[in-house]
Amino acid sequence: MSVLVVGISHNSAPVSLLERVALDAAGVGKLVTGAAACDHVTEATVIATCNRLEIYTEVDRFHGSVEDLSGLLVEQAGLATEELLPHLYVHYDESAVSHLFQVAAGLDSMAVGEGQILGQTREALRLGQESGTVGPALNVLFQQALRVGKRSRAETGIDRVAPSLVSAALERSDEAVGAVAGKRVVVVGAGAMAGLATASVTRLGATDVVVLNRSPERAARLAAEYGTRVGSMAMLEAEIGEADLVITCAGASGSLVTREMVERARTTSGDRPLALIDVALPRDIEPEVAELPGVTLVGLAELAEVLADSEVGQEVTEVRRIVAQEVTAFLAARRQAKVTPTVVALRSMATSVVDAEMARLDTRLPQLDSSARAEVLHTVRRVADKLLHEPTVRVKELADDEGAVSYAAALAELFALDPEAVDAVTRVDRMTEDLP
Repeated sequence: MSVLVVGISHNSAPVSLLERVALDAAGVGKLVTGAAACDHVTEATVIATCNRLEIYTEVDRFHGSVEDLSGLLVEQAGLATEELLPHLYVHYDESAVSHLFQVAAGLDSMAVGEGQILGQTREALRLGQESGTVGPALNVLFQQALRVGKRSRAETGIDRVAPSLVSAALERSDEAVGAVAGKRVVVVGAGAMAGLATASVTRLGATDVVVLNRSPERAARLAAEYGTRVGSMAMLEAEIGEADLVITCAGASGSLVTREMVERARTTSGDRPLALIDVALPRDIEPEVAELPGVTLVGLAELAEVLADSEVGQEVTEVRRIVAQEVTAFLAARRQAKVTPTVVALRSMATSVVDAEMARLDTRLPQLDSSARAEVLHTVRRVADKLLHEPTVRVKELADDEGAVSYAAALAELFALDPEAVDAVTRVDRMTEDLP
């Protein structure tokens, strides 16, 4: 069994294509179920964010599984296969482990070091556990990825140095409307990104901030947290007409802010500068809005350029070192775990042989007293232990080599062992131990 990842992200596809594969919660659940139902897939879950969609699986065959999982993403996008396939990437086994650890550490994010991805990785694990599609392999892998993410942030300052999407967008909007202090701001949405946006503009001294959302209750909670106004989506056009800055984070299907809406809203404000920041996927604002005089639109595509130029220097280097160290340790532990059932099976066989020979001795020498029998048993066990000591130590040492699995298989073949019987118990034990 090996880990296989098939995905698409801001690193491999333009925003317009990412929008086509964006999923809501129900869609993510359906994708997990579909992946788990594929032939040769034994475990599955999905990491879905505004700029990535990745299927993580444990498989017993590479080629057929890649085709099946790629097909699921093509179906989700509603595109011709040849349109999407060039933008998909595949990571297998050791590469898959390395990729997930980099994702959890924030190295693969559009905003390097951003913290939201850690929660999104945790959500992928939770979803798989609740759906029954995550077993011992992915459970252990994702638990370790979360530890790597936490360690990276605890031991380095990457989350403080790297810009967030919102802060990068605000820096870009400054060029159009000036600093946020004293400005009127509209925030559309009430999720995590909207909360970050509201917190940022409030901290920077915006004079008037209003939160608009389809769910009035969620908007009210967010507004109450930061002492801002709250309104309904019906107020959007009117609020745009009075605003200096609009930040959309809703990720609605279909554009919430159209060119016509902005044009109508600005009939009284004329060409007064207006900045619109769209950090949603699918995007909330029509690209044509940028054609209006005095209007600046900052979207995910523009932010990718800004963030790519950000210098995080030594922090990124240190996080990469941590990730490399953790990948090496994880793979070594996994190879050791593959050898353990064979070693246990070998020692179990030796114990059975000793027990059988002692039973035979009891039949042939019924007059043997308990003291003598105990001494014979102790001696036979020591002989068995000494004979097994070197092969078991060596096979564990060789677990760090690429050929470790073949050594274990040779041991099982030579002694006619059945490591699968032991492995079945080991898998259940490991899964129980690692569940949160």
